Amino acid sequence: MIDTKFDFRTDTPTGKDPDKYSKTLKAYHQKLWSRELPNGEIMKLVESRDPYCYLTWKNFDFGSDSIIVELQYKKYKHILDQVADIVGDTESYYENLIRRSYTIGGMIIFPKHPNSMNQRRGTCGKISDRWDLTLECIRKYYIGEESPLSKVIENDKSFFDLFVDFKGYVDFFFLQDCVTSDYSEVNIWCGDASFHNSGLPETVNDYFEFIRNEHIFLDKRNERIKKYCLQHKL
Repeated sequence: MIDTKFDFRTDTPTGKDPDKYSKTLKAYHQKLWSRELPNGEIMKLVESRDPYCYLTWKNFDFGSDSIIVELQYKKYKHILDQVADIVGDTESYYENLIRRSYTIGGMIIFPKHPNSMNQRRGTCGKISDRWDLTLECIRKYYIGEESPLSKVIENDKSFFDLFVDFKGYVDFFFLQDCVTSDYSEVNIWCGDASFHNSGLPETVNDYFEFIRNEHIFLDKRNERIKKYCLQHKL
């Protein structure tokens, strides 16, 4: 059974990335996403024989990607120093966040290749690895609008077109709690989605607002996945 509270670090060798080395995470991805796609095809994920690949289907090679982040970047030190002053025990604070983030609700898959989504959304300053801003770029793709990730998404057009439209993508990956009820907007966790500046929260209060909202989403997504798994005996 898929356990939405399982911490994927616990079956990952010390110092390694759970997105690549957790056997449980790979098994969960394989079970959850091997099903009918919005375009009517059945995606049947299998483990690749290529040691550099993760899961594969047809001509797609997929990698796991974490979508919950703590924004612990060196360039963000001026904000993180303020966070440390407020929380005091930073080791316990970040350990709690990271433990929760390494559950299945904090994970997704993307096609894996050089300059793919799971790389570029982290290196694009206007996104700064934020999932809410990433999903806004995906929404814009489906309605024909430009975004900082337009070229990245267009390179994987054959993948995103499997879901037909934005609603299809959102529903397939249990992302409903990151959008409005009519799927017309993405719930932005702090600031706005103008993409004029860096995606990093500008103040320490913005930082805490972002962390709070992304973890509310994380908990709700885990509940959606849990309900689906109970219904389908996964």
